[in-house]
Amino acid sequence: MSKATEKATEKTAEKTAEKTAEKTTPRMLDKYRKQVIPALMEKHGLKNRMQVPKLEKIVINIGIGKAISNFKLRQGVAIGCKVTLRGSRMYEFFDRLVSVAIPRIRDFRGLPRKSFDGEGNYSMGIKEQIVFLEVDRDKVSQVSGLDVCICTSAPTNELGLSLLQEMGMPFRK
Repeated sequence: MSKATEKATEKTAEKTAEKTAEKTTPRMLDKYRKQVIPALMEKHGLKNRMQVPKLEKIVINIGIGKAISNFKLRQGVAIGCKVTLRGSRMYEFFDRLVSVAIPRIRDFRGLPRKSFDGEGNYSMGIKEQIVFLEVDRDKVSQVSGLDVCICTSAPTNELGLSLLQEMGMPFRK
């Protein structure tokens, strides 16, 4: 077998592995389809699966208040970063948020139920980004907070709260 043929075979194998990795369903999406939808349909008397609210997107904001001369930004100028997650990345982030990050928050006693916006969307703030395991504590020079907004298709706060509770968000009682 020639070297060119070997390289082509390796590239094909890598592409196949990537496609297989992409096709795996996130754990939270599986939970939503198998457990949350039937539970919400029964609890709220919904007759169609399409009436059940779902996660639409998760928006993460972080404020960075430092001077960056390359971008002509001076000290004290308000700047920040925003990321919108949808699809499988959104469900993966939500899974990490609920199962790993939130339990690591200091003196955590549950999330407040009052942070809904009236249309089923939930916003929360995290004071330290180091609650996520992916953040290396040794490389963090300054601990900063971030805001997480979970946007749902729920028309009311009650449905949004039920959705997030069924998906595992730990709210105060």
